[in-house]
Amino acid sequence: MEFHSHHPAETEALGERFARHARPGWVLALNGDLGAGKTRFVQGLARGLQVASRVHSPTFTLVNEYPGGRLKLFHLDLYRLETPEQVLSAGIEEFLQTDGVCVIEWAARLAGLGWQIPEMRTIHIEILSESERRIIYDDLGA
Repeated sequence: MEFHSHHPAETEALGERFARHARPGWVLALNGDLGAGKTRFVQGLARGLQVASRVHSPTFTLVNEYPGGRLKLFHLDLYRLETPEQVLSAGIEEFLQTDGVCVIEWAARLAGLGWQIPEMRTIHIEILSESERRIIYDDLGA
């Protein structure tokens, strides 16, 4: 599926819509350039899951956990991990099979690890202009 967003609020609203259908064990693999709107999407997803905490990118902490919503949200950011070895040593595999929802920014860094993630969904956010984004969704876990 393909969506177009013309404002960060629209990207957040799309994340909120996804949350309505989220089930335990979902892994959302987000990809897109810096500033594409990945964290905005996660903020909307958190709102849709009724997470009360303020959501921010875990670039420096690698993982933020947000309990208290309809489902627990695990928000990972692999931007600082440059090699498959770094990804493996980060110990993120435990978050890929949880009873909550796991969202991974810079998920392309998982490529080449050979992990089978049954409930994986991929979302690519492409910058078309300063205000417009193309959001492509692929439900690999269906």
